[in-house]
Formats: sequence, structure tokens, C-alpha cells
Amino acid sequence: MTRWLFLYARARQIPVSAAVVVAGVAALAALAPPDGSPQLAAFAAAIGVAALATGLGGHDLALDRTAAFGWPPRRAAHLLVGGTVTAALLLAVDTFADPIAPDALVLRDVAGLGGLAALGALLFGSRAAWTLPIGWAGVTLVIPPGHDHWLSRLLSWPVQPADTTSATITAVVLGCTGLLAYSLFGCRR
Repeated sequence: MTRWLFLYARARQIPVSAAVVVAGVAALAALAPPDGSPQLAAFAAAIGVAALATGLGGHDLALDRTAAFGWPPRRAAHLLVGGTVTAALLLAVDTFADPIAPDALVLRDVAGLGGLAALGALLFGSRAAWTLPIGWAGVTLVIPPGHDHWLSRLLSWPVQPADTTSATITAVVLGCTGLLAYSLFGCRR
């Protein structure tokens, strides 16, 4: 079992992804203002899940599809463990520096942007799966979060206050949809 986990981690570039997540979170934590920044938190979560997304597909997708065991539970576990580690790193910043954002906002962003990364893997493949979470986080830098128009609220959900119901619903829907779709169908060739 340990050998299989080691080979799986190496094939999915987990050590490199973990190093990128740690370096990205550390760099953004150093840039965070004392009172925090929801835009910075959204971008840090996007960097974390984008690094995770590069390992959502193996080197040989045909080999993945012909395996003698079921991939859906393993895909779901990969996504959930990666999201948990990313969220834990972002929340651990609080112990070393000023918090980037409230904990609920960080957890919501990791869940929603992680779902977007999973959808990106399904639609574009693992090499381009990072585009959806990074692109959506980039949109939040342009669209002001305080607008009352439904489209601006939808597009800026990662930077909405932590107690915003529509932002939480959007993140949960994206997270669950991405998790289910990626778990069932895997990565695009």
C-alpha cells in the first residue's frame, strides 16, 4: 500500500505541487496587509488549487482508464486531500503572520476554486486545469465586490464577505459539481 501511494504521488507530481503551494502561500502571506485582503486570499487559494490541478491527470490517461480498480474514489480522495492541505496551509498563516482573510472566507474560496480546478481538468485536461481558478481570481481583481447587480455578485463571489449567502452557495455548487464531475469522468485527454 505504501509503495502504491508513493508511486501515485510521484506520477501525479504531488511533491512539486506541494512545494509550489507552500512557496505561493508564503509569498502572498508576506504581501498581506495587517488587516487582511479578500483579493489576496482568493488569489492564494487559486494558486494553491492551480498547483493541485496539475496533478489531476496522469501521464497516460489510457492507462488510468484501464486500471483493474475503480478510479472515482481515488480521484475524489486526491481532490479532497489536496484541498484540505491547501486550506490548512492558508489557515496556518494565522500562526506565523497576520491572517490573510477570515477562516470561513478561506475555506469557501478553496472549496469553490477547487471545484473550478476539477472542472478545468475535466474540460481542458490537467495541463490547463489551472486556467479556471486563476482566471476567476483574476476577475475578482477587476470587478468591485460591493455591486448590487447579480452578475457582479456572482463573478466576485471569492472576495465577498464571509457571511454572504450567495457567495457561499456559489462556492458549494462549484465545489460539489467539480468534485462529482471529476470523480466520475476524470481528466480530459
